[in-house]
This record gives sequence, structure tokens and C-alpha cells, in this order.
Amino acid sequence: MTGTVYLVGAGPGDPGLMTLRGAEALRLADVVVYDRLVAPSLLDLAPVTAERLYAGKEPGRAAMPQEAISALLVERALAGSTVVRLKGGDPFVFGRGGEEAMALAEAGVPFEVIPGVTAAFAAPAAAGIPVTHRGLGASVAVLTATLTGGAAPDLERAAGAADTLVVLMAAGRLAAVCEAFVRGGRDPGEPAALVEWATTSRQRSVVGTVSDLPRRAADEGLGAPATLIVGRVVDVARAAGPGTAPASDWDPSEAPSPPLEWALPRHAGGGPWANRRSTSARTDR
Repeated sequence: MTGTVYLVGAGPGDPGLMTLRGAEALRLADVVVYDRLVAPSLLDLAPVTAERLYAGKEPGRAAMPQEAISALLVERALAGSTVVRLKGGDPFVFGRGGEEAMALAEAGVPFEVIPGVTAAFAAPAAAGIPVTHRGLGASVAVLTATLTGGAAPDLERAAGAADTLVVLMAAGRLAAVCEAFVRGGRDPGEPAALVEWATTSRQRSVVGTVSDLPRRAADEGLGAPATLIVGRVVDVARAAGPGTAPASDWDPSEAPSPPLEWALPRHAGGGPWANRRSTSARTDR
């Protein structure tokens, strides 16, 4: 009997920000395939007998190619296992969850998408920045600083897409991103902020302008993972601050370094799929 795959968003960092539905799926898991930015304590929600497989990516290095991850999900499910694909943030927000869903649908594997809290909104909020605010920002666009293979997106064209711009994976290309926004028409003096390790005990943020933020971030030594916010909404953080409650005590530096060994199972990928919350095995073949 074919097992089910759950594409689960683990949230932005703090393990307490994963959904109850995601925790429920982990408790059912025979196999957990997890990413680099997942809090280790979330893995403890799975049964002690569950197989735990690391599939994390970091700048310039990946534990396994995306095609192999999709094939692994299919192979384990066809063997009858309940599989949780545990991804940082939300699986469908620059998480390549759509590619995995397409592979599962093509193979006739039942799957469910369990949304997560994306860093695109959690990182600004944790730093006291609302992405929308009356009189300051009525629209928001979520962008990425890096495309597949390290290519740069056309951020100059996207500069005027919304009042507030949120850029994920921004740390490594911060200067280039800010320069592209200025070329695209953003005011060099517009407020901007960079938030590192959002919602964890290592969270830090720097506030400046589009023109001087790269220098300020470099002076403070901020790096990946980090989220960039551009827009007048950043001024709210200057006025109100991020709040006074203590942050999560999860320290990402304590995360274990899992082995990178993996086996490439057979898989015939591709094909259309239906965007549904829960998808059962296809019968139209």
C-alpha cells in the first residue's frame, strides 16, 4: 500500500511557530526528510523509530540535488511509509515544494501540503516591522535574491512592484540588490532593514536606508540567513521597537551536523498536478 507524503512548513526558526497540524504529521511519520534551517527539537516530535534523512541546502553546497529529494519522497512512499518533508518557512514560498508536489502527483503518491509561517512575514514582524501599515504601506511583494544555480533575478524591474519589498536569501547579494532597487526607481534614502536568524536567540537586525544598509550590515557582521525589508514601514520599528517579550531560546549553532550520505532512488518525474490541500493517488491513467 502506498504511503502518504506531508509537505510541512516548519516555520521561520522558533520551533513554537510550527502549526499544530505540522506537529501532528510528524507524530505519524515513518520517515522525516528535513532541511538545514529546521529546529532540531522538531525532529523529536517524530517517533524514535522514524528514519531521519538530512536534505539541507546552504550557499554553495547541498546535501542532495532537488531531483534526488523528490525521488526519495516517491521511493519511500511507494514502499508504504508515511513521509514528512520538513521544510523551513512555508513549503510553497521559495521552498521548491511545488516541484516536490508535481513529482508526487506524477508518481500517483498521495500528499498533503501543510502551510508554515514564512520568514517573509515572520522576520519583519520579529523585528517590529509590519509589512503593511495604514498610511505607509498598502501592498507587499515577496522576492528572492537568488534563482536556481545562483543566477540573479531582475530585481530592477521588480523595484516598483509594491510599497513594501521583502527579499529572502538576501545576505550574500545585499549590495547588488539595493543597487538594483535604486536603478529601478526606489529612493536611495528610503528606509530599509536586514534581519538575521529571525525568531531565534541569534536574531539581529540592522536598520538604515537602501543606500547605506549594505555598509551597516557589513559593519555589524550580519550574514545568512537574512531577510531584507524595504519601505516606509521600517519606520514603525524605529518608533515602536520589536517588543519586550524574550525571544526563542533556540540557538541554531547547536543544530547537529547530519551525515550527507544519500541513495538515488528511481523516479520518473514531471507531469501536471492538481493544486489541492490533500491529493490522493491519481486514477486517470
